[in-house]
Amino acid sequence: MSDKIINLNDAILDINAECKFENKVPYTDYSKIVWFDGSPTVSKADAETKMAELQAIEDDKPTLEEIRASAKAKLIAGEALTEDEANTIVL
Repeated sequence: MSDKIINLNDAILDINAECKFENKVPYTDYSKIVWFDGSPTVSKADAETKMAELQAIEDDKPTLEEIRASAKAKLIAGEALTEDEANTIVL
């Protein structure tokens, strides 16, 4: 599981990268968003749905420690590594 926390900024920009806005901590409170004049907007429901979707995707990603452990086990067993596993090796 990845340690990255997805917030509304991530969700809004994933829906529409043209959105221009300002947001304040905690970045998960839609009422704190100030949309800039002329910017497209994203509804609260759409942003929160996308935030949950992106967090689920992020949570499914292995941590760096999990990738390293998998790479080590594969090296010991003589198996091929994935690109992510190979990238964890320091030469």
